Amino acid sequence: MTTAPAPGRFTLDTAKSSVRFHNKTFWGLATVHGTFGSVRGSGEVAADGTGHGTLVIGAASLDTKNKKRDTHLRSKDFFLADDFPEITFEATQITPSDDGTAQVDGELTVRGTSRKLSFPARHESQGTDAVVLRGTVEISRADYGMTWNQLGMLGGAASIELELRFTAAG
Repeated sequence: MTTAPAPGRFTLDTAKSSVRFHNKTFWGLATVHGTFGSVRGSGEVAADGTGHGTLVIGAASLDTKNKKRDTHLRSKDFFLADDFPEITFEATQITPSDDGTAQVDGELTVRGTSRKLSFPARHESQGTDAVVLRGTVEISRADYGMTWNQLGMLGGAASIELELRFTAAG
């Protein structure tokens, strides 16, 4: 039996958390994978087990293992990282279920554009002082002003994979 996290404030454990992305390219023949190296966040669990919180990602911290591509992704064609150094997700409501799933509702802001975003996640309590959320969410780059697509080589939505471990603060 898993013990639910105690109500209170939680802080993202950056050493045990990751935000990864992938996107089809070269007309669907290849997939670009990357990781954001700078991630921080906090949240709060209410007495009824629901929660809310904030995740902040450093836009310039992306790493696809290709320096030239990373520079392009940080440019005006994509993240415009110099002008908008942070990507934020404000989780206004996290509603866990007994079956290990949770519904996450909130607002994602990229390049100064905010959109409502909802997605299912898995949650795993690690005692009363830690909880892990895992989820994958699909986003349209165009919704956030990233419309560069030379020769139509970028296909479909971008997938963001989250593995976020929060520990009790204080």
